[in-house]
Amino acid sequence: MQENERCRIGYVTRVQSFSACHRLHSKSLSDEENKKIFGKCNNPNGHGHNYKVEITVRGKIDPATGMVMNITDLKEYIEMAVMEPLDHKNLDKDVPYFADVVSTTENVAVFIWDNLLKFLPPDSLYEVKIHETDKNIVVYRGE
Repeated sequence: MQENERCRIGYVTRVQSFSACHRLHSKSLSDEENKKIFGKCNNPNGHGHNYKVEITVRGKIDPATGMVMNITDLKEYIEMAVMEPLDHKNLDKDVPYFADVVSTTENVAVFIWDNLLKFLPPDSLYEVKIHETDKNIVVYRGE
């Protein structure tokens, strides 16, 4: 096999920001337990974040296009899977998924992963990374 015939694998990441509010509260815990575990994030009126999400896809670099995936397509998938359901929403009240799932950033990453799977080619999604704050970052890889 010649050098130019090798199968090369590339990773492409697209970054997008969205704003949402939520309240960290588990229905399976008492009010006192929720306050103890989630602290100020259990505020009955909620609180908000400007989330930054990084979506990474993985795949063969197409010899004809030189791309793993057309970034325009990836941008459109993120719009449908992330922005439309989450941006400027109250996660707990506006997103049915979180009616019975605590809206931690870990669970937001799982929600985004599952939503993206509906649009992306099979086995192409590699990683969802969410920056909840400058200091709090969650990574989910479908495991």
